[in-house]
Amino acid sequence: MSANTTSRRNRDGGASWASSAGTRSSMQANKGRDTKPELALRSAVHALGLRFRVSTRPLPKVRRTADLVFTRVRLAVFLDGCFWHGCPQHHQLSATNTQYWTEKLETNRRRDRQTDQWLHDAGWEVLRVWEHEDPVAAALRVQEAYEQRSKAIESGAVERASVHRRA
Repeated sequence: MSANTTSRRNRDGGASWASSAGTRSSMQANKGRDTKPELALRSAVHALGLRFRVSTRPLPKVRRTADLVFTRVRLAVFLDGCFWHGCPQHHQLSATNTQYWTEKLETNRRRDRQTDQWLHDAGWEVLRVWEHEDPVAAALRVQEAYEQRSKAIESGAVERASVHRRA
């Protein structure tokens, strides 16, 4: 087996999804959290005086993690990467391994829609922000959604999330 073939094997010994060893290495180096766009958004939201949880599951039993979570008002904010979530402005299909990336993108979009639906069904508001958006403008959208949820809770239109439930 050549070095190139060996480097293109996954940890289970099967063929790698990557079109080359360099591509595989590059994709594995992508961070799952604390990216520059995330840090910029969190900083801008924090500067507005809002406090939130970072990289938390809004629904503990569901394996989906929001980037910013406002538990009291049940607001989940997702910062979607243009490449991974198919931004209509910036996403371009890969020239290599096109079928894999087309299927991957559709799977990601389907999972995003499913996550949004599950959260809405559980009484949460979902806000999605593209990574290319201006962080200050996005933070203002977060603040507006937060304030709307707060007002809805105060008026009784939306039930406040309780952290501890007593029987």
